[in-house]
This record gives sequence, C-alpha cells and structure tokens, in this order.
Amino acid sequence: MQQYFIYGSPSAETIEITDKDTIKHMFQVMRLRAGDEVVLVFPDGIKRRAEVVDAESRTMRIVEELDENVELPVQVTIACGFPKGDKFATIAQKATELGAAEIYGFPADRSVVKWDDKKLTKLAEKLEKVVQGAAEQSKRNIVPSINLVANKKEFVDSFTEYDKVFVAYEEAAKEGEKSALAKALLEVSAGEKLLFVFGPEGGITDKEIEAFTEAGAVCVGLGPRIMRAETAPMYALSAVSYALELSKEK
Repeated sequence: MQQYFIYGSPSAETIEITDKDTIKHMFQVMRLRAGDEVVLVFPDGIKRRAEVVDAESRTMRIVEELDENVELPVQVTIACGFPKGDKFATIAQKATELGAAEIYGFPADRSVVKWDDKKLTKLAEKLEKVVQGAAEQSKRNIVPSINLVANKKEFVDSFTEYDKVFVAYEEAAKEGEKSALAKALLEVSAGEKLLFVFGPEGGITDKEIEAFTEAGAVCVGLGPRIMRAETAPMYALSAVSYALELSKEK
C-alpha cells in the first residue's frame, strides 16, 4: 500500500491533502479515486490506514491506526563533510532507507565546494525532497531532518547533544584497529542519540580529528578497506542495524 507523509493533525474526521507534490502523486500519478486506500504518516510517527473520500476535494478519512514501527532503536545522525557534485543527495537517500534520523552537513577542511547560507538553503530544500521520497519508499515512520551549517564550530558545538559521537577515520583502520566500533555498539542502549562523522573526498584532516576528539568524539575504523565518501555512511548504518536489530534475540 502506498505511503505518504502528511503534515497536519490526524484528529479531524476528514483530512484535506494540501501539499502539491503529494496531490500530484496521489491523484495524477497513482490516480486514486473514492474508496482507494493508502497509509498516511503524521508528525507523531504513527501510521494510519486512510480511505479517499473524494478525489476532487482531495479529502481522506482515517480508517485505523497501524501498529507498525520500522525505526532503529537508536537515533542516528549521519554528518558528512560537504562532498562534491550530487553525492550528498545519494548519501541522504540511502541513509534514509537505512534508518538515519538526521542528515548533517558541515564544511570540512577538504571539502572542495564552498557553501554560503543562500546555497545551503537551496541544497536543504533539495535534500528534504530526496529524504521524504526515500522515507515513503522505505516505509519509515519519520522523515529524517536536514541540518546544514556553514560554520564548522557550530557543528562541533553540537556534539553535546548526542550520547555518543563516532568519527570514521581511515587511519584507524590502517593501524589495525578492528573492534572499536563493535565494542562501542555493544554498549549502546535503546533510545540513545548517536552521531557518526564522515569526511568528504580525501578524508578528515589531523587538525579536525584533534578538534573532534577534544569535543568528546571517538575515532573508529570501518574495516580494512578504504571506502568512498558516499559508501562509509552506509556501512556504519548497516553495522548499527546488525548490532541493534538483526543480532538481538527476540
């Protein structure tokens, strides 16, 4: 059943769909008519089965709440030094499919592209559409938030908002460190907020590592192979899912 995120209150008897992109997909692409059903997800993260009352007025009726939650047991933020080209859109899309709660972008020392506030606003608007589409496709209960900053100090200052901060550092892997991430994930509790930091092409500089670790971050390796900027976040999210979802006895 098709799923859509709706920004409003589910308390009303009937709901009018007002978002232009959602209207287009529902009533032009999917050609929904009276009696057709979809899943609506409101800001409370609860999925609800809904029926089209009238396609012309874009009105729907809530049929029932669904007991379905596919979110990770922890809130994971993926923070990336701004990469080149459209790589950030790819990262945002795939990270959403893998369960990230937030996508964070910051100006790393080796970021080639420089972003001012105006450009960041446009990028954020683009990424918000990407993550919403990915969240609907992967049947998420939430749409990840997008947070892009032009000041790296602002990013580092945000470390205090998280229970644990991990920096993916390729030098740790080169030096033979193999278990820091695995051990750290064994100590993670449900409901915690985790931040994973990744560099752009070329990686994270020694100066950045010093600043990150002084702010409380822990450096971890992601295996013996060196990954591209857009691959490493996917590896980390997969590791979190395996450690906290797939390997746990029910």
